[in-house]
Amino acid sequence: MKHFITLILLGISSYSFAQTGSEEQINRGVYNRLEFFINSQMTDSAYNLASDSFKQQFSLARFTQVLENLYPLGRVKSSTQKEFEKGIATYQMDFDSKSYDVVFATDPTLKFHTLKFTPSTTTPQVEKMTMVPATQKSVDNDDLFIDSVARAYFKQQNTQSLAIGIIKNGQTKTYFYGETAKGNQTPPTKTSIYEIGSLSKVFTAILLSNLVEEGTVTLDQPIALFLPDSLKKNEALSKITFQMLANHTSGLPKLPDNFDKVNGFNENDPYKTYDKKALYNYLSRFKNKKNPGEEYEYSNLGYAVLGDIICSLYKKSYDQLVRDIICKPLEMNNTFQVLEPKRKDTFKVYNKHGQEALPWSFDVFAPAGALKCTLEDLLKFANAQFKMPQTPLENAMANTRLFTFFLPPDTDLGLAWHMSLIDNLTVFWHNGATAGSSSYLALSPDKKSGVVMLSNSAISTDDQGKAILNYLLHQN
Repeated sequence: MKHFITLILLGISSYSFAQTGSEEQINRGVYNRLEFFINSQMTDSAYNLASDSFKQQFSLARFTQVLENLYPLGRVKSSTQKEFEKGIATYQMDFDSKSYDVVFATDPTLKFHTLKFTPSTTTPQVEKMTMVPATQKSVDNDDLFIDSVARAYFKQQNTQSLAIGIIKNGQTKTYFYGETAKGNQTPPTKTSIYEIGSLSKVFTAILLSNLVEEGTVTLDQPIALFLPDSLKKNEALSKITFQMLANHTSGLPKLPDNFDKVNGFNENDPYKTYDKKALYNYLSRFKNKKNPGEEYEYSNLGYAVLGDIICSLYKKSYDQLVRDIICKPLEMNNTFQVLEPKRKDTFKVYNKHGQEALPWSFDVFAPAGALKCTLEDLLKFANAQFKMPQTPLENAMANTRLFTFFLPPDTDLGLAWHMSLIDNLTVFWHNGATAGSSSYLALSPDKKSGVVMLSNSAISTDDQGKAILNYLLHQN
């Protein structure tokens, strides 16, 4: 059998990738689909990933001949990105007994125009941890694709575990990989607890929207009307509205300048001791360097202020509000702010160096990133976004997904949600990160499809989440 396989098309140029992520992310997403089709021996589908210019150079018959030289090698066991430069990626594709370096480049239409296989001199790597197979009894195309994306994630150093949920045309599947703690050989489950970080902001935005639904506030009301008298004197706060806090256009910075100056500040648990007194001290002297409502700046501080007002109006804690208003109606039984003592022994999180980190604790910044959640609960939450609104809560959730601000070049903002277009389909997404956890949630209501990714590692799951979402949106 011939073991030198080459497909090359010249004429590579730089491109502007709008609405679907960075050039490198897109390349990886299309490559993941190609790998999936190779594993499934779906030659026609693999060929349909090629650009028109590629097809003009290489016929289906010639392309088929190349892939049929690969199929006897079995499934791809792993793929590692070796480099990415000027729009061209090189991946190492490992089969059981042979490896190939794959040069791969894509265009703005999510098609590949360059593909080259050459034998690799590198020995295939052994998986660094045992993968736990998908929960479904029979392996299908979704399983193969999700497994390939998970393998790519675990090829990075210091990853730990993954809990993945997909919703495809309203149908849900779950997948679990890795270990919940180093060396325990225990994979996560649908009820394993994860920090979701800034995904908490979506819940906070729903609480705000619920206040609007009840008629207590309006989005265009100045927040100063609901602040203590001592803060109403600060004219810089009088021009900030609820909507501006919720879509990050208030002019408030990401963090206050006294954030690390409070008593007991610990950089390993940075939000624990920042309380309402410190927040009000900062707000009393705040000088806005921007015109409120005109410029986007992602602000954890803005959500601390928003959450403080919401809690004051309801006269309840943030944790209790999330449980009462959102979780109970949606039957989300394992979403909370404070980790229960009985769970602490099994709840482990790891930083980017693979070292165990402290789960973060929160005071006044809780509405910006304090929630802990399970895959099961987030899938319930995601599915609830697909319903035609009939209840006050469903109306509140739907209203968070309405347009409030355009962020050039290609992102719209709702309340907390970021919105993008992929092949004329609107996608709503948010992610989260703490010192030892990563989360990603993306939805396409038009197709009743979405993805939830949770990890107890600080290694981001964003790229893998985007690749899975792109795969789901291209399914019939």
